[in-house]
Amino acid sequence: MTASPPPTLALHTLGGDTMGTSWSVRLAAAREADLRALHAGIETRLALVVRQMSTWETDSDISRYNRAEAGQWLPVPPEFAQVLAAALAIADASDGAFDPSVGTLVGLWGFGPNAHAAVPDAEALRAARRHAGWRRIGLDRDALRVLQPGGVQLDLSAIAKGYAVDLIAAHLREAGIDSALVEVGGELAGFGRKPDGEPWRVLVEAGPEEDDHRLDARVLDLDGIAVATSGDRWHHYTRNGRRYTHTIDPRSGAPVAHAPAAVSVIASDAMHADAWATALGVLGTDAGHALALRLGLAARFLWRDDDGMQERMTDTFRAHLAA
Repeated sequence: MTASPPPTLALHTLGGDTMGTSWSVRLAAAREADLRALHAGIETRLALVVRQMSTWETDSDISRYNRAEAGQWLPVPPEFAQVLAAALAIADASDGAFDPSVGTLVGLWGFGPNAHAAVPDAEALRAARRHAGWRRIGLDRDALRVLQPGGVQLDLSAIAKGYAVDLIAAHLREAGIDSALVEVGGELAGFGRKPDGEPWRVLVEAGPEEDDHRLDARVLDLDGIAVATSGDRWHHYTRNGRRYTHTIDPRSGAPVAHAPAAVSVIASDAMHADAWATALGVLGTDAGHALALRLGLAARFLWRDDDGMQERMTDTFRAHLAA
């Protein structure tokens, strides 16, 4: 009996909106693949992240936690516990440059669902900082519960999009897809090869100044890895001649004054790439690069000086660049 030839693979594209941004998936599958089922599965997983981790949804798990009284242990779903555990571990490793308890500070500086319209005064800032602090959060992963110590406002926006990318990638693999490029709000993960045998190749996201061609374009082959970028051109405003970015330094309680133009991190999963891009951006080019070297992180930093855009990357990042 002659074996049937393997199905001819084609490139398909899916997409939509989520978390105030967009998502897209490019995948290799049979030409007659049921894309509606794949799309529905992706939307289900994105809805799970929103239902658990969106501070914009008043009935989400994170909003329920943020309203809880001091001393209350709240049950949380396993996905929420997984993301919070990763956030707390990165907070520890970065000595607080990444901190999931910054929700009050984010709102105080004019970002998020509870944003204030004015730059806060010193007393308001002191009051907000008293409620922050990742060490105050208790997480019992075995019992799937989280302690509200009083006044803590969790914000997982710097890690949740990356986690959503990982959920989608896992769903596609479970559905029998061997090759895909997944993107949510600029965070990317890829696995497998395109039908022509080529890898999923992406340009590292950066600032508009790179268009002056002073810096070489940085292209990555994404095969079993993820990349995320954080930078000062996303979500900012200017008041009284001063620019305020959405990246809050949890240690000072204020927006990062001299944030790198962009920090990109490569990791085995998008959740960690997402969070580390934020943490290293808070630390800045020098301290962030030093920590990346010490921890073996694959990171690229862009910053501006009088001569224009400058670049620095770790050897582990450079090793991932397409030839």
